[in-house]
Amino acid sequence: MGRRKKFRTNSKVLNWILDWVDAILFAVVVVTFINIFFFQAFRIPSSSMESSLYTGDHLFVSKLTYGPRMPQTPLTVPFTHNVIFGKESYSTSLQWKYRRLKGFRKVRTGDIVVFNFPNGDTVLRRDPAADYYMLSRIYGRDQIIERLGPVTVRPADKTDHYVKRCVAAPGDTLEVRDGLVWVNGEQQTVWPGVQLSYQVVTKGGALNPKTIKKLGLNTRELYFNAQLPGYPAMPLTASMLEMVKKLPSVVDVTLNVDSTDTFVFPYEGGYGWTRDEFGPLCIPAKGATVEITEKTLPLYERIIRDYEKSDLPAAIEEGKYTFKQDYYFMMGDNRHNSLDSRYWGFVPEDHVVGKPAVIWLSTDAGKRFPSNIRWNRFGKVKF
Repeated sequence: MGRRKKFRTNSKVLNWILDWVDAILFAVVVVTFINIFFFQAFRIPSSSMESSLYTGDHLFVSKLTYGPRMPQTPLTVPFTHNVIFGKESYSTSLQWKYRRLKGFRKVRTGDIVVFNFPNGDTVLRRDPAADYYMLSRIYGRDQIIERLGPVTVRPADKTDHYVKRCVAAPGDTLEVRDGLVWVNGEQQTVWPGVQLSYQVVTKGGALNPKTIKKLGLNTRELYFNAQLPGYPAMPLTASMLEMVKKLPSVVDVTLNVDSTDTFVFPYEGGYGWTRDEFGPLCIPAKGATVEITEKTLPLYERIIRDYEKSDLPAAIEEGKYTFKQDYYFMMGDNRHNSLDSRYWGFVPEDHVVGKPAVIWLSTDAGKRFPSNIRWNRFGKVKF
Protein backbone atom coordinates (compact mmCIF):
# COMPACT_ATOMS: atom_id res chain seq x y z
CA MET A 1 0.00 0.00 0.00
CA GLY A 2 1.41 3.38 -0.99
CA ARG A 3 1.88 6.17 1.51
CA ARG A 4 -0.78 8.87 1.76
CA LYS A 5 0.28 12.05 -0.03
CA LYS A 6 0.58 15.12 2.16
CA PHE A 7 0.24 18.76 1.19
CA ARG A 8 3.56 20.56 1.83
CA THR A 9 4.44 24.25 2.13
CA ASN A 10 7.64 26.25 2.58
CA SER A 11 6.76 26.92 6.24
CA LYS A 12 8.03 24.37 8.77
CA VAL A 13 5.46 25.49 11.34
CA LEU A 14 2.60 25.16 8.88
CA ASN A 15 3.88 21.76 7.76
CA TRP A 16 4.02 20.66 11.40
CA ILE A 17 0.41 21.80 11.91
CA LEU A 18 -0.70 20.06 8.70
CA ASP A 19 1.00 16.83 9.81
CA TRP A 20 -0.91 16.91 13.10
CA VAL A 21 -4.21 17.69 11.36
CA ASP A 22 -3.58 14.84 8.93
CA ALA A 23 -2.80 12.41 11.77
CA ILE A 24 -5.88 13.46 13.77
CA LEU A 25 -8.18 13.14 10.76
CA PHE A 26 -6.75 9.74 9.92
CA ALA A 27 -7.22 8.57 13.53
CA VAL A 28 -10.82 9.84 13.58
CA VAL A 29 -11.63 7.97 10.37
CA VAL A 30 -9.98 4.73 11.53
CA VAL A 31 -11.50 4.74 15.03
CA THR A 32 -14.94 5.65 13.66
CA PHE A 33 -14.69 2.80 11.16
CA ILE A 34 -13.74 0.36 13.94
CA ASN A 35 -16.55 1.64 16.19
CA ILE A 36 -19.18 1.20 13.49
CA PHE A 37 -18.15 -2.16 12.08
CA PHE A 38 -16.12 -4.03 14.69
CA PHE A 39 -15.86 -3.01 18.36
CA GLN A 40 -16.86 -0.15 20.62
CA ALA A 41 -15.93 0.64 24.21
CA PHE A 42 -18.59 0.92 26.91
CA ARG A 43 -18.59 1.37 30.68
CA ILE A 44 -21.05 -0.30 33.08
CA PRO A 45 -22.65 2.57 35.09
CA SER A 46 -24.89 0.63 37.52
CA SER A 47 -25.20 -2.62 39.48
CA SER A 48 -28.15 -4.01 37.50
CA MET A 49 -26.01 -6.83 36.03
CA GLU A 50 -24.13 -7.91 39.14
CA SER A 51 -22.70 -10.52 39.63
CA SER A 52 -22.10 -10.92 35.88
CA LEU A 53 -20.95 -7.39 35.17
CA TYR A 54 -19.88 -4.94 37.86
CA THR A 55 -20.27 -1.19 38.11
CA GLY A 56 -17.02 0.18 36.71
CA ASP A 57 -16.38 -2.65 34.23
CA HIS A 58 -15.12 -1.30 30.92
CA LEU A 59 -16.06 -3.46 27.95
CA PHE A 60 -15.27 -3.89 24.31
CA VAL A 61 -18.59 -4.71 22.65
CA SER A 62 -18.59 -6.73 19.46
CA LYS A 63 -20.63 -5.35 16.56
CA LEU A 64 -19.87 -8.43 14.47
CA THR A 65 -21.90 -10.94 16.49
CA TYR A 66 -25.32 -9.56 15.53
CA GLY A 67 -24.11 -7.58 12.54
CA PRO A 68 -22.89 -3.94 12.44
CA ARG A 69 -25.74 -1.44 12.51
CA MET A 70 -25.27 1.38 10.03
CA PRO A 71 -25.48 4.90 11.48
CA GLN A 72 -29.01 6.34 11.44
CA THR A 73 -27.89 9.77 12.67
CA PRO A 74 -24.57 10.25 10.82
CA LEU A 75 -24.00 13.93 11.66
CA THR A 76 -22.35 13.41 15.04
CA VAL A 77 -19.33 14.92 16.78
CA PRO A 78 -16.63 12.20 16.66
CA PHE A 79 -16.08 10.11 19.82
CA THR A 80 -19.36 11.28 21.40
CA HIS A 81 -22.67 9.48 21.71
CA ASN A 82 -25.40 12.03 22.38
CA VAL A 83 -24.04 14.89 24.52
CA ILE A 84 -21.07 17.24 24.52
CA PHE A 85 -20.66 20.16 26.93
CA GLY A 86 -24.22 19.61 28.12
CA LYS A 87 -25.73 19.87 24.64
CA GLU A 88 -26.67 17.38 21.93
CA SER A 89 -23.60 16.26 20.00
CA TYR A 90 -25.54 15.35 16.86
CA SER A 91 -27.85 16.85 14.26
CA THR A 92 -31.09 15.24 13.08
CA SER A 93 -31.12 17.21 9.82
CA LEU A 94 -29.95 14.01 8.11
CA GLN A 95 -31.55 10.70 9.10
CA TRP A 96 -31.02 7.34 7.42
CA LYS A 97 -33.28 4.30 7.59
CA TYR A 98 -32.33 1.38 9.82
CA ARG A 99 -29.95 -1.07 8.12
CA ARG A 100 -27.84 -3.83 9.62
CA LEU A 101 -25.12 -5.81 7.91
CA LYS A 102 -25.18 -9.58 8.25
CA GLY A 103 -23.74 -10.85 11.53
CA PHE A 104 -22.69 -14.25 12.78
CA ARG A 105 -26.10 -14.88 14.36
CA LYS A 106 -29.23 -13.41 15.92
CA VAL A 107 -29.66 -12.51 19.60
CA ARG A 108 -30.20 -15.69 21.61
CA THR A 109 -31.87 -16.30 24.93
CA GLY A 110 -29.18 -16.02 27.59
CA ASP A 111 -27.04 -13.49 25.69
CA ILE A 112 -25.88 -10.37 27.48
CA VAL A 113 -26.74 -7.55 25.07
CA VAL A 114 -25.91 -3.85 24.74
CA PHE A 115 -28.82 -1.87 23.26
CA ASN A 116 -30.30 1.60 23.00
CA PHE A 117 -32.72 2.30 25.85
CA PRO A 118 -36.24 2.26 24.32
CA ASN A 119 -37.64 4.77 26.83
CA GLY A 120 -34.67 7.06 26.18
CA ASP A 121 -36.33 8.58 23.13
CA THR A 122 -37.63 11.34 25.42
CA VAL A 123 -35.38 12.68 28.19
CA LEU A 124 -35.60 15.42 30.81
CA ARG A 125 -32.92 18.07 30.35
CA ARG A 126 -32.18 18.44 34.07
CA ASP A 127 -32.07 14.67 34.68
CA PRO A 128 -31.41 12.89 31.37
CA ALA A 129 -30.71 9.54 33.08
CA ALA A 130 -34.22 9.39 34.58
CA ASP A 131 -37.03 7.44 32.91
CA TYR A 132 -39.32 10.22 31.68
CA TYR A 133 -42.26 7.87 31.05
CA MET A 134 -42.16 6.24 34.48
CA LEU A 135 -41.84 9.57 36.30
CA SER A 136 -44.72 10.96 34.25
CA ARG A 137 -46.94 8.05 35.27
CA ILE A 138 -46.06 8.43 38.94
CA TYR A 139 -46.06 12.23 39.33
CA GLY A 140 -47.87 13.49 36.24
CA ARG A 141 -46.37 14.76 33.00
CA ASP A 142 -46.86 18.48 33.62
CA GLN A 143 -45.38 18.33 37.12
CA ILE A 144 -42.30 16.34 36.12
CA ILE A 145 -41.59 18.64 33.14
CA GLU A 146 -41.91 21.67 35.40
CA ARG A 147 -39.41 20.15 37.87
CA LEU A 148 -36.91 18.52 35.52
CA GLY A 149 -37.76 19.70 32.01
CA PRO A 150 -37.83 20.76 29.33
CA VAL A 151 -37.82 17.51 27.36
CA THR A 152 -35.54 16.46 24.53
CA VAL A 153 -36.53 13.94 21.87
CA ARG A 154 -33.72 11.67 20.65
CA PRO A 155 -33.55 9.33 17.64
CA ALA A 156 -33.33 5.62 18.49
CA ASP A 157 -29.58 5.29 17.86
CA LYS A 158 -28.85 8.30 20.11
CA THR A 159 -30.63 7.07 23.24
CA ASP A 160 -28.44 5.98 26.15
CA HIS A 161 -26.89 2.52 26.10
CA TYR A 162 -28.17 -0.20 28.42
CA VAL A 163 -26.83 -3.69 29.03
CA LYS A 164 -29.07 -6.58 30.14
CA ARG A 165 -29.55 -10.28 29.55
CA CYS A 166 -31.98 -11.47 26.90
CA VAL A 167 -34.43 -13.79 28.69
CA ALA A 168 -36.98 -14.22 25.90
CA ALA A 169 -36.64 -14.12 22.11
CA PRO A 170 -39.19 -13.35 19.37
CA GLY A 171 -42.11 -15.78 19.47
CA ASP A 172 -41.46 -16.89 23.07
CA THR A 173 -44.06 -16.71 25.81
CA LEU A 174 -42.53 -15.35 29.03
CA GLU A 175 -43.63 -15.57 32.64
CA VAL A 176 -42.00 -14.61 35.91
CA ARG A 177 -43.13 -16.75 38.85
CA ASP A 178 -41.79 -16.05 42.34
CA GLY A 179 -39.00 -14.07 40.74
CA LEU A 180 -37.91 -16.92 38.44
CA VAL A 181 -38.23 -16.78 34.65
CA TRP A 182 -40.29 -19.31 32.74
CA VAL A 183 -40.24 -19.45 28.93
CA ASN A 184 -42.70 -21.47 26.88
CA GLY A 185 -43.88 -23.29 30.01
CA GLU A 186 -40.40 -24.36 31.21
CA GLN A 187 -38.33 -22.80 33.97
CA GLN A 188 -35.37 -21.01 32.46
CA THR A 189 -31.78 -21.75 33.38
CA VAL A 190 -30.62 -19.62 36.30
CA TRP A 191 -27.30 -18.34 34.95
CA PRO A 192 -24.39 -18.22 37.44
CA GLY A 193 -24.45 -14.40 37.64
CA VAL A 194 -28.18 -14.06 38.37
CA GLN A 195 -28.90 -12.61 41.82
CA LEU A 196 -32.21 -12.87 43.64
CA SER A 197 -33.09 -11.02 46.85
CA TYR A 198 -33.30 -12.91 50.14
CA GLN A 199 -34.18 -12.02 53.70
CA VAL A 200 -31.32 -13.33 55.83
CA VAL A 201 -31.96 -13.66 59.58
CA THR A 202 -28.95 -13.95 61.89
CA LYS A 203 -28.52 -14.88 65.53
CA GLY A 204 -28.37 -11.19 66.40
CA GLY A 205 -25.32 -9.57 64.85
CA ALA A 206 -24.18 -8.47 61.42
CA LEU A 207 -22.02 -10.75 59.29
CA ASN A 208 -18.28 -10.39 59.63
CA PRO A 209 -16.91 -7.91 57.02
CA LYS A 210 -14.40 -10.58 55.93
CA THR A 211 -17.28 -12.99 55.31
CA ILE A 212 -19.14 -10.35 53.28
CA LYS A 213 -16.00 -9.72 51.20
CA LYS A 214 -15.44 -13.46 50.69
CA LEU A 215 -19.02 -13.87 49.48
CA GLY A 216 -18.50 -11.03 47.01
CA LEU A 217 -21.46 -9.03 48.28
CA ASN A 218 -21.94 -5.42 47.20
CA THR A 219 -21.87 -3.54 50.53
CA ARG A 220 -23.69 -0.59 48.93
CA GLU A 221 -26.77 -2.80 48.55
CA LEU A 222 -26.67 -4.30 52.06
CA TYR A 223 -28.63 -3.03 55.03
CA PHE A 224 -28.50 -4.66 58.46
CA ASN A 225 -31.72 -4.33 60.46
CA ALA A 226 -31.11 -4.90 64.16
CA GLN A 227 -34.85 -5.35 64.72
CA LEU A 228 -35.01 -8.38 62.41
CA PRO A 229 -32.15 -9.15 63.24
CA GLY A 230 -30.54 -9.58 59.87
CA TYR A 231 -30.62 -8.34 56.29
CA PRO A 232 -34.06 -7.61 54.78
CA ALA A 233 -32.75 -7.77 51.20
CA MET A 234 -29.48 -9.55 50.43
CA PRO A 235 -28.76 -10.12 46.71
CA LEU A 236 -27.38 -13.63 46.25
CA THR A 237 -26.47 -15.89 43.35
CA ALA A 238 -27.24 -19.60 43.67
CA SER A 239 -23.67 -20.37 44.80
CA MET A 240 -23.63 -17.46 47.27
CA LEU A 241 -26.98 -18.65 48.66
CA GLU A 242 -25.57 -22.05 49.53
CA MET A 243 -22.61 -20.44 51.29
CA VAL A 244 -24.85 -18.13 53.33
CA LYS A 245 -27.09 -21.01 54.42
CA LYS A 246 -24.05 -22.78 55.87
CA LEU A 247 -22.88 -19.82 57.96
CA PRO A 248 -23.18 -20.65 61.69
CA SER A 249 -24.53 -17.15 62.45
CA VAL A 250 -27.41 -17.47 59.98
CA VAL A 251 -30.68 -19.00 61.22
CA ASP A 252 -33.05 -18.45 58.26
CA VAL A 253 -32.96 -17.48 54.57
CA THR A 254 -36.17 -16.63 52.69
CA LEU A 255 -36.66 -15.59 49.07
CA ASN A 256 -38.18 -12.12 48.73
CA VAL A 257 -41.15 -12.03 46.34
CA ASP A 258 -42.50 -8.59 45.49
CA SER A 259 -46.27 -8.49 45.07
CA THR A 260 -46.70 -4.73 45.55
CA ASP A 261 -44.65 -3.05 42.79
CA THR A 262 -47.39 -2.47 40.23
CA PHE A 263 -45.55 0.22 38.20
CA VAL A 264 -44.61 -2.40 35.64
CA PHE A 265 -45.35 -2.90 31.97
CA PRO A 266 -47.98 -2.44 30.54
CA TYR A 267 -49.22 -0.11 33.36
CA GLU A 268 -52.88 -0.42 32.41
CA GLY A 269 -55.41 -2.95 31.17
CA GLY A 270 -55.96 -4.63 34.51
CA TYR A 271 -53.06 -7.08 34.21
CA GLY A 272 -52.03 -6.72 37.85
CA TRP A 273 -48.48 -7.88 37.16
CA THR A 274 -45.49 -7.18 39.43
CA ARG A 275 -41.77 -7.59 38.84
CA ASP A 276 -41.82 -11.04 40.50
CA GLU A 277 -45.20 -12.18 39.21
CA PHE A 278 -45.27 -11.18 35.56
CA GLY A 279 -46.95 -12.50 32.42
CA PRO A 280 -47.69 -14.61 30.49
CA LEU A 281 -46.52 -12.29 27.74
CA CYS A 282 -45.97 -13.19 24.07
CA ILE A 283 -42.80 -11.63 22.60
CA PRO A 284 -43.51 -10.16 19.12
CA ALA A 285 -41.76 -11.70 16.11
CA LYS A 286 -41.32 -10.25 12.63
CA GLY A 287 -44.22 -11.32 10.41
CA ALA A 288 -46.37 -12.52 13.31
CA THR A 289 -49.92 -11.17 13.56
CA VAL A 290 -51.59 -10.34 16.85
CA GLU A 291 -55.18 -9.44 17.65
CA ILE A 292 -55.62 -5.82 18.76
CA THR A 293 -58.33 -5.65 21.38
CA GLU A 294 -59.02 -3.42 24.35
CA LYS A 295 -57.11 -5.99 26.43
CA THR A 296 -54.02 -6.39 24.18
CA LEU A 297 -53.70 -2.77 23.03
CA PRO A 298 -51.65 -1.65 26.09
CA LEU A 299 -49.08 -4.38 25.28
CA TYR A 300 -48.44 -3.42 21.66
CA GLU A 301 -49.54 0.22 21.34
CA ARG A 302 -46.03 1.67 21.66
CA ILE A 303 -44.65 -0.82 19.14
CA ILE A 304 -47.23 0.12 16.52
CA ARG A 305 -47.13 3.89 17.05
CA ASP A 306 -43.50 4.61 18.01
CA TYR A 307 -41.16 1.76 17.08
CA GLU A 308 -42.74 0.87 13.73
CA LYS A 309 -44.37 4.25 12.91
CA SER A 310 -47.55 2.48 11.76
CA ASP A 311 -51.14 3.68 11.70
CA LEU A 312 -52.42 2.90 15.21
CA PRO A 313 -56.08 3.90 14.58
CA ALA A 314 -56.11 1.66 11.49
CA ALA A 315 -54.76 -1.29 13.48
CA ILE A 316 -57.38 -0.74 16.17
CA GLU A 317 -60.14 -0.55 13.58
CA GLU A 318 -58.91 -3.65 11.74
CA GLY A 319 -58.49 -5.55 15.01
CA LYS A 320 -55.10 -7.02 14.17
CA TYR A 321 -51.50 -6.04 13.46
CA THR A 322 -48.50 -7.72 11.78
CA PHE A 323 -45.11 -6.88 13.27
CA LYS A 324 -42.36 -5.48 11.02
CA GLN A 325 -39.37 -6.51 13.15
CA ASP A 326 -38.30 -8.80 15.99
CA TYR A 327 -38.46 -7.87 19.68
CA TYR A 328 -36.70 -9.09 22.80
CA PHE A 329 -37.34 -9.13 26.55
CA MET A 330 -34.32 -8.04 28.61
CA MET A 331 -33.72 -8.40 32.35
CA GLY A 332 -30.81 -7.47 34.60
CA ASP A 333 -29.04 -10.29 36.43
CA ASN A 334 -29.42 -8.34 39.67
CA ARG A 335 -33.13 -9.08 39.46
CA HIS A 336 -34.31 -6.93 42.38
CA ASN A 337 -32.20 -3.90 41.45
CA SER A 338 -32.76 -3.58 37.73
CA LEU A 339 -35.00 -1.35 35.65
CA ASP A 340 -35.57 -3.58 32.66
CA SER A 341 -38.24 -4.90 30.29
CA ARG A 342 -40.53 -5.60 33.23
CA TYR A 343 -40.79 -1.82 33.59
CA TRP A 344 -40.58 -0.52 30.00
CA GLY A 345 -41.47 -3.44 27.75
CA PHE A 346 -39.89 -4.80 24.60
CA VAL A 347 -36.52 -4.03 23.01
CA PRO A 348 -36.84 -3.64 19.21
CA GLU A 349 -34.30 -5.39 17.02
CA ASP A 350 -33.19 -2.05 15.55
CA HIS A 351 -32.13 -0.93 19.06
CA VAL A 352 -29.62 -3.79 19.46
CA VAL A 353 -26.02 -2.51 19.44
CA GLY A 354 -23.84 -5.55 20.13
CA LYS A 355 -22.58 -8.23 22.49
CA PRO A 356 -19.95 -7.70 25.23
CA ALA A 357 -16.74 -9.42 24.16
CA VAL A 358 -14.08 -8.69 26.78
CA ILE A 359 -13.46 -6.62 29.93
CA TRP A 360 -10.40 -4.46 29.36
CA LEU A 361 -10.56 -2.49 32.62
CA SER A 362 -12.51 -2.67 35.88
CA THR A 363 -12.48 -0.11 38.69
CA ASP A 364 -14.31 0.22 42.01
CA ALA A 365 -15.49 3.81 42.57
CA GLY A 366 -15.66 3.20 46.33
CA LYS A 367 -11.90 2.68 46.64
CA ARG A 368 -8.74 4.69 45.97
CA PHE A 369 -6.06 3.93 43.42
CA PRO A 370 -4.49 1.39 43.13
CA SER A 371 -6.75 -0.76 45.34
CA ASN A 372 -9.74 0.35 43.22
CA ILE A 373 -8.54 -1.71 40.26
CA ARG A 374 -10.10 -5.17 40.04
CA TRP A 375 -7.14 -6.99 38.49
CA ASN A 376 -8.95 -10.34 38.49
CA ARG A 377 -11.51 -9.04 35.97
CA PHE A 378 -9.03 -7.95 33.31
CA GLY A 379 -9.44 -9.90 30.10
CA LYS A 380 -12.56 -11.74 31.23
CA VAL A 381 -14.37 -13.28 28.30
CA LYS A 382 -17.51 -15.04 29.54
CA PHE A 383 -20.36 -13.54 27.60
